[in-house]
Amino acid sequence: RFLVIKSFTEEDVHRSIRHGIWASTDKGNQRLNRVYSDCQRDADQRGEPATVYLFFSINGSGHFCGLARMTSAVDFDAHSDVWAQEGKWKGTFKVEHIFVKDVPNRELRHIKLPNSPERKNVTQSRDTQELDREGGVELLRIVHGFPARTSLL
Repeated sequence: RFLVIKSFTEEDVHRSIRHGIWASTDKGNQRLNRVYSDCQRDADQRGEPATVYLFFSINGSGHFCGLARMTSAVDFDAHSDVWAQEGKWKGTFKVEHIFVKDVPNRELRHIKLPNSPERKNVTQSRDTQELDREGGVELLRIVHGFPARTSLL
């Protein structure tokens, strides 16, 4: 499954890479946990690991900045003081960053969000918005193959 993560700051994505965690809003954490749990249940039935991919974008940046894999359910009681706005985010989960590179929005505008009434493109997505399989695979293909010259690192 594939979801978009919208960060308010580049600094928080840096910290996510360094600490291997992420946190969202209460509503975002609930959505992420539900997707992870559903995916884990389905994967257990097939005898394989759950795979929830998270495409990171920083609000107003004009690009996506990477891809991570969600590696745990949300711990709603966990608190981390690593974020730029200390104390704002409750609940964390583990992530493994796979790609850290800038992919300009112009490369992605053709990917549409089927779950938005206006069929907006992925560059106009909201935090924790899920992509359908086709759009997620296409975004993964582009991020993987894009010859980026810059990254937030």
